[in-house]
This record gives sequence, structure tokens and C-alpha cells, in this order.
Amino acid sequence: MSAHPQSKFLLASPDPRVLSAMEPLLLASGVHVEIVLSAQPALAAVAGPDPPLLVLLDACLPGMPLGQWLAAARARADGPRVPIVLIADNVTQEWIDFLAEGAVDDVILRAAEVSYWQLRLDLALRNQRMAQELESLRDAAMRNVQLDRLTGIYNREALLAVLFRETDRVQRSNGSMSLVLFDIDDFGHWNSRLGVDACDELLCQVAARTGALLRSYDIFGRPGMDEFLVALPNCYPANAMSFTERLRSEVFSKAFRVAGEAIRLSACFGIAVSRGRSPVVVLREAEKALECAKATGPESIQCYGSALGAASSPVTFLSSDGGDELLAW
Repeated sequence: MSAHPQSKFLLASPDPRVLSAMEPLLLASGVHVEIVLSAQPALAAVAGPDPPLLVLLDACLPGMPLGQWLAAARARADGPRVPIVLIADNVTQEWIDFLAEGAVDDVILRAAEVSYWQLRLDLALRNQRMAQELESLRDAAMRNVQLDRLTGIYNREALLAVLFRETDRVQRSNGSMSLVLFDIDDFGHWNSRLGVDACDELLCQVAARTGALLRSYDIFGRPGMDEFLVALPNCYPANAMSFTERLRSEVFSKAFRVAGEAIRLSACFGIAVSRGRSPVVVLREAEKALECAKATGPESIQCYGSALGAASSPVTFLSSDGGDELLAW
């Protein structure tokens, strides 16, 4: 029997025989064992920030009826359901019902030999590992659905889903969130001149440079072919404008190297502020601000509904270190 060395199992029983028999078996499997003797500490462990990967729950645990404990554990748990193995004197209809409902995952008889307990724990550990692997595969599949296949950042559908969740948080905290939408100037020209593969590489480089400027909790995605969106939680208009100036300078003032060429790109930027409003509305405002920026000219920044207006004159493009001739449009 083996498990991941960081695994933590909860052993909840007041029975000295159960504790003396179970604990060595669990420790021998390489897991960390947390022991509690009553219902409330067991419930706190399951509902805490670092829940166990498996619970061995004595049906005689004092402090709360078993059915009530199971219901409270389901209600309080935040995240995937924790597998529960019940330790009981006999198999009653109530325990069978719990198994059928999925409230518990297995029943171990208290009076059984230690070798039987070993067998049942082996099975519990295998099931727990399979559940972890399935969850990892499910998470990976979900990430693949949510991510833009070219750049590895959020696609449009995932962006909206994440923005709705973040908007709820902004509403609860009475905070603010700024959206920065930017579009590469005349990208169709580069598609015609360099070809699709080279332009895909350009988009990946833009995404990588932008991602390097973001905080861990900022949201970044690609809602359109040559269009990118950055959502900045806890960010007000003046801060969003400063960030966008930095984005314009640090992402687009250096040469992009692709297909043996040093390429100059530029972009226009539109800013809108959420303040807890629907992300669909705020995204539409960012799109309108971006349209105004494009009408103003390359490398322009516009903030929707703000006296900040257009940003200062475009940044100076830096020549490449190698002295290559730069292609610009």
C-alpha cells in the first residue's frame, strides 16, 4: 500500500483499538495521519483550508449523530468531495443507504482482523488515487477548453466566464476592476506580407511580453484574432492608464523577431472601468474606447467616459541591438 507522501488522512475515532490498529497501517503507506476523537474537530478538519484526502470515520464518534455529521460535512466542504470510509460494528440498513446515496464510500467492520483492514485500506487508497487522477484529467481538459490554442491564454468564452466571477467579487468588496482592450495596428498587412505562420508567432510573442507584466491575479485573454484583453482587479482609471502606457512601451517599443526579420508593431488601447457592473457592458465600453483610439491614430490610448482622454504622443521605437533593418508599417 502506497500513497503520495504529502497525502493527509483523517482518522476520527474514540476507540483505542481502532486507533492502535489503523494508525500504523496508514503511516506505513506514507501518508500523514491526523487523529480526532469527536465530531466537531472532525468536521472542522474536513471543512478547513487543507482538507484530508480520505476520512476514516467511526460510526460511534461522539458529539453529533452520524447522518447530521455527513450532511454538515457536505454543506461546509469547499472543493471536491472527500472520500469517507465508515468504521462500524455491523452493516445496518442505514449504512447501506449511506453507501447507495454516496454519502460514504466504504464500510469497514470494527471486529475484523487487521489483515482485512489492510485489504480495505488498500482499496480505499487505490480509489483515492484514481479519483485524483480523474480530477487532474478533468482539470486539464477544462483548461484546454478554456485556453486559446495558439497563445495559451484565455479564449473569449472563458474570459467572459472569469470576468463574471471576478465582477461578483468586486461587487462584494465594493471595489473596482479595469479592462484594457488592445488591438495590433494593421495586422492584416503583416498577414499578407509575412504569412500566417509568422503572424501566429508574432501573436505569441505579444502574449508572452504582456503576460510578463501582469500580476498573478490579473486576467489575460485573446477575444479576437489580433485583439487582447487584460482585466485588472483592484485597479482604478488612473492606475489603468499608467499600466497601459507601460504596456505600450514595454511590449511594443522593442523589435519582434520573426521569419528572420525585425518587425515593428504598434497597437491602440481602450480602457473601461467595471465598478461591479456587468462585464458584457464594460467590455462593450472598452470596445468603444478602442474604436476612438483607432480613429485618433496608431499607438493611441482612450479611456471610456473619462476626462483622461487620449494619451500622450506615441512611444519612440527602439532600434534592435543587432542593427537590423526594421520593418514597419
